[in-house]
Amino acid sequence: MDFSQKDQIDISGKQISIIGLGRSGVAAAKLAQHFGANVYICDSKISKENDLSLKTLEQMGIHGETGEHSERVYDVDLMVVSPGVPKNTPLLQKAFEKDIPIVGEIEFAYWFSQYPIIAVTGSNGKTTTVSLLGELFQTDLIHGAICGNIGIPFSQEVLFDQKNPDPKRVYILEISSFQMEFINHFKPDFSLYLNVSPDHLDRHGSMDEYIACKVKMSQNQIKTDTLVYNQEDLELREEFINHPANTISFSSIHQTGSFRMNETKIYGPNQEKLIDLVNIKIPGQHNIENIIAAATISLEFGLSLEHIANTIASFSGVEHRLEFVKTIDDVTFINDSKATNLDSVIVALNSFSQPLILILGGRNKGADFHHLLPYVQVNQVKQIIAYGESRHDIVNSLGDAVRSNTIIGLKDAIVTAKDLASPGDVILLSPGCASFDQFENYEARGQMFKKWVKALEFIKSISM
Repeated sequence: MDFSQKDQIDISGKQISIIGLGRSGVAAAKLAQHFGANVYICDSKISKENDLSLKTLEQMGIHGETGEHSERVYDVDLMVVSPGVPKNTPLLQKAFEKDIPIVGEIEFAYWFSQYPIIAVTGSNGKTTTVSLLGELFQTDLIHGAICGNIGIPFSQEVLFDQKNPDPKRVYILEISSFQMEFINHFKPDFSLYLNVSPDHLDRHGSMDEYIACKVKMSQNQIKTDTLVYNQEDLELREEFINHPANTISFSSIHQTGSFRMNETKIYGPNQEKLIDLVNIKIPGQHNIENIIAAATISLEFGLSLEHIANTIASFSGVEHRLEFVKTIDDVTFINDSKATNLDSVIVALNSFSQPLILILGGRNKGADFHHLLPYVQVNQVKQIIAYGESRHDIVNSLGDAVRSNTIIGLKDAIVTAKDLASPGDVILLSPGCASFDQFENYEARGQMFKKWVKALEFIKSISM
């Protein structure tokens, strides 16, 4: 196969193996079949979900296996890897040795995409920013589709648009570092970098490697493309000094870029008011940065300032990110399950002035909890409830700075937090860790948090 030019790639009749039976893998398998490839899909995990997915695919003529990988996986012209599969797995190492071309699902879908792409990455704020962009790019003339790391897989949306062409389509992709490990041609028309901070170091090994994966998103951009980045992030400033694309910085602090602000307002390029800060529905300085970033991309794309202002004013945020759940006995419960790294926790802590009971825990991704020390001391964190696999690491790191409890399960952590809370307190689930010790993903963790909090309210009502 010739992979040298995107527009000349032809997979018809070729043998392709898809690694991973999750949403991205299944979508890539269907897309490959649509373009005439002979597809074989595999996953090392044996589960009811994988068995069901494989059964469905087999009904379409796509065969595969779960558990141990057979040699059939390597008898191919191309291997497409889901983002959950690390580069150092034995399967991929063997594929490297056999000189099998390997691409990620985002790269594979890109080969067949036909419409403009806005790609957003960052250690924090991606989902909020992409969700806002999704609303900004819903007009009579533009039909934005959110996909990638949230929403639906990129391959699924590309396949849908192959069957149902929409000349008004714009792809809005949330991009993780995992998705950039195996790219070649991928090139967004607009790239947006929100920030970089330590994350996924258990997979990438070092901060340098993590950043290197992030910046791959823009490596193919040229002068006709647009790159927007956070002026306040030193790493990003250094990375993009001499980038060939049309580079635009944004800032909520310094007077730079298309949008500027003072203590009360955000202004447009000609000093016209975009929005009063008091009318922004999502809390925190970090969300002002997300708003300015999304507004910058939208303006560069050609959306009107009036439309941008109206959309921002109506935007109320996303599920699992500083999400209000309930107030019970004058104690407020906040679901911040999407905070899977320490920088997200810090952002959450800085968003409240009330006394906090902080629920931390889950599966550590290589973070050092000592980094939270100055923030739990400065902010009004009166108690930490540490739960899950990382509970002892958390207490060992922070126990001298604030009172703490160790709990195994999240449900018991909620009950303990409620027992310790006083009227006026905020109970904040901001785990700073992955969910995989107890939950399938952060969404499942957040949903259960909300369910158990609402159960507390129910228990209170029947006891009165």
